Amino acid sequence: MSSKSSFYVRKRPCIALIGMAGSGKSTLGKLLSQSLSWAHVDTDWLLEAWWGTNLQSIRDHLGLKGFLQAEEKVVLDLRLNRCVISTGGSVVYSAPAMDFLKSLGPIIYLHADLQTILKRVQNVSTRGLAMDKGQTLEDIYLQRKPLYEQYADFVVSTDQNSPQECVQLIEQWLKK
Repeated sequence: MSSKSSFYVRKRPCIALIGMAGSGKSTLGKLLSQSLSWAHVDTDWLLEAWWGTNLQSIRDHLGLKGFLQAEEKVVLDLRLNRCVISTGGSVVYSAPAMDFLKSLGPIIYLHADLQTILKRVQNVSTRGLAMDKGQTLEDIYLQRKPLYEQYADFVVSTDQNSPQECVQLIEQWLKK
């Protein structure tokens, strides 16, 4: 084990990435975990694996409240060490899930402005987003942004920096 990895394990065992759909959580989770030589877990993928179908089907089957409860359960059941966790964008609606993630290590908010999110997320009706009927992507962006900021230990702009630059910024912050 390298001294870099040992340092992070002693300080805090995991890093959680939060942010809107399209902010880069899955992409940066993979890159950051590779750079740290850590594992990577995507809680959306865990939900899909547990239910055996895609997020939209889970969302349609459970309804919004049930979907949020399932997402919370997946997070609260995590038992991880030395892991980068890419979360579902709606995890911030669950204070118990966010408190649990905070107990595992730092929470990093991957921020992108609304226009960037609107460009990156084209498949709103099939992506499995946790939103009420009649809500728009802009509505949930405005609703969630203060929650992301509230829980964040560090914020990285994914529309102002390349994925590699984001990883470098996160690693620089972790070393402080």
